[in-house]
Formats: sequence, structure tokens, C-alpha cells
Amino acid sequence: MVLLPTDRMDSLFSPRCVWVNGPIIVGAGPSGLAVAACLREQGVPYVILERADCIASLWQKRTYDRLKLHLPKQFCELPRMPFPDHYPEYPTRRQFIDYLEDYAAKFEIKPEFNSTVLSARYDETSGLWRVITSAPGNGDMEYIGRWLVVATGENAEGVVPDIPGLEGFDGKVTHVSDYKSGEAYRGKSVLVVGCGNSGMEVSLDLSDYGARPAMVVRDAVHVLPREVLGKSTFELAVLLMRWLPLWIVDKIMILLAWLVLGDLAKLGLRRPTGAGPLELKETHGRTPVLDYGALARIRAGDIAVVPAVKRFAKGSQVELADGRVLNFDAVILATGYRSNVPQWLQGNDFFNKDGYPKTAFPHGWKGQSGLYAVGFTRRGLSGASADAVRIAKDLGNVWREETKPTKRAGACHRRCISVVF
Repeated sequence: MVLLPTDRMDSLFSPRCVWVNGPIIVGAGPSGLAVAACLREQGVPYVILERADCIASLWQKRTYDRLKLHLPKQFCELPRMPFPDHYPEYPTRRQFIDYLEDYAAKFEIKPEFNSTVLSARYDETSGLWRVITSAPGNGDMEYIGRWLVVATGENAEGVVPDIPGLEGFDGKVTHVSDYKSGEAYRGKSVLVVGCGNSGMEVSLDLSDYGARPAMVVRDAVHVLPREVLGKSTFELAVLLMRWLPLWIVDKIMILLAWLVLGDLAKLGLRRPTGAGPLELKETHGRTPVLDYGALARIRAGDIAVVPAVKRFAKGSQVELADGRVLNFDAVILATGYRSNVPQWLQGNDFFNKDGYPKTAFPHGWKGQSGLYAVGFTRRGLSGASADAVRIAKDLGNVWREETKPTKRAGACHRRCISVVF
């Protein structure tokens, strides 16, 4: 560790400054861990910044108890380390967390926890990235380096819709990121706003615990069986796309869904009339719903399907788009997540206003001036892993060819600490 001289008064009012001898990775979820592991394999040092106090905080702190991976494990493993052989085809939430912790231990990944990134910007004068973080009890810190890897992913922040009257609802309102199980809702009438995979699974979980869920279905949605004849639907789609164009595979998927699940319009679940499930996923990031048993509960009347919410009326009343007014004890918002990149990445046009790279997969992993992005492919963990390998290989080549960035430490004019991770 080398302390560089600076003006004492300046240091009293400026963040402490750390030179990073390698890329600065923002986010220690699966995407950030994958990049870190691949960089270690390339011999490239790095620092990884994480706002929570653990790796994969979404999985550890913001997922419900019954959650399992929606896809077979071979499509969810990170680079250079498969799942244990004894894991089931669809690992549980706890098994996946254990896998990630073992992954971090194997590749000696040690993030800087409790480091919330306030801003990141590229300094044209010095040719360096300047990342300012805040840590409880430790003040602000500025990390400076030549490369920035954005690994905060697609699910950084929960989305809370703007529904008239929601703030005046008498019952408990919970985003799905804070939902754990239906135990606390036993015997209660619960409105689940959202019919994606989370909305379906939470409704099923509530039903299992004796609650009375009603699921809001506002738009048309593609629902597919999780398996067909014992074979993963997703795995079958991947196999077919090796030989057939996407639009034909979409038609096959829709036909299989009709044969296995029947006419879902009778249950209040309309299928989109235009793009198929795979096309919608690729172009708009709308993941098709995989049925885990919720449809059977809907048919049995244990889960009600209701149209969009018009407004929350007085007390516990909810007015629906069809004019009905129903009473509920609680509301669970299964309304998804969004990227938070626009909140902290400054002066950059690589990402759009929604926090996704403007260039589509598989070319959205690299920007200008040493900027990289991982975990924004709309293709789950397999897409993130593919981008992590590309990023590490690219950085490895640059690292070996160019002068080590420690020679640029003089660009920092504050009290600095030169570090190699």
C-alpha cells in the first residue's frame, strides 16, 4: 500500500481515493461473480463493489422461500464451475445460493461489501473511470481505474406501479421482493398484481397456505408448460432453434402449449396474437410464464383471475376494470424489477433510459472508453455467463498488451491508496 502526498485541506472535504489496478466491477450478483472468476483465470486483478452485505443479495434477501430455478440447471451454471451432480434438475433457492457461495470461495472472490455506488463517470482528461461509493460509518470513497464493468443487472430495483388510491389502501401492501411465504396470509383474501412467473408462483404459494388469492391479469400473456413429456420446454426450444428459425419454433411452442394446457382464454388468460413467446422475450424482454401448477388451482377455483385494477377505493375496496368492486385484506405487487444504471452511471450513451445497452445481444457487452456490461441480455444466467467470458477475454488481451495502469496513478490529485486486488 502506497500513500501519495496531497493537500491536507483538500482531503478533508473530498472522498478518499483508491487506484484500482484493473477493472472496477459494480455488482456482486451472479453476473459480477462470473466476470470476476473469468478475470482471475486471465490473471487480471479487479475490485468488485457491492451495496449489500453479501453476494447475490437478490437471491439471498429478496426472493420467496419456495422459489426454484425456472430452467434446468445446465442453463443456469456460471463459467468454469458446473452444479454438483447431486443437485436436482431445478435447484432450490437455497441450493443456488450455496452454489454461488462455493463459486465465490473457489475463485477467491472477495467483494467490497456495503459499498453503494453513488456515481460513475468517465474523465476524458485523464482517460480514467471515477466511481464514488458510500459506506456506512466509512464515508465516501472514490475508486479510479481504466475499466468499468457494469454488473448490476436487470433486477436491481423493484417496480411499484402508480395505481390511483394505492397509498390509501387499509391492508398491507408488499412488493414481491419482500414476500417470503403464504404463512402470514393464511385465511386472508389477497390481491396479487401481476401474472408473470412471480405472480403465478406467489398465487400458488398463497393457495397452498389457505389464503384466497386473486391474480390481476391486465395484458395478454404466453403461458407454457414447464415440461413436455418429461423434457424441459426451454431445452426443447433451444434444441429446435439450432435447426429452425425462431418464428417456426415459436409456432411449435404455441401448439404444444395448446395441446398440453388447453384453451387458457376460458380461464381469463389471453395469448398475444402477434409475436410468439421467444420473439417477445428477445425483443421486449417479456419472459413467457412457465406453469408449475398454478393453472390447476385456477381451474379448481382456488386462484381467481381478475382484470386490471382501475383504482383502490376507500378502505380495503378495489375497483376493477370491469366495474366490480371487491374487498381484500392485503396486496402483493408482483410487478417485476428494473435496472438502476441510469441512477448512477453519468455522461454515457451506451445504455438507454431504461438502463439496458442500446446494442442488442450478443453485441451489447462492450462500449467505449473501457466500459463493459454483463447481465443485461434478457437471456438469464446463460446470457450473462457468455458475456462474462467475452469481457474477461477482451480485458485479458488488453491487460497483457498494454502498459500496466498503475503508472497512471498520478492522475488522482487527492489522498490516494494504490491497491491491487
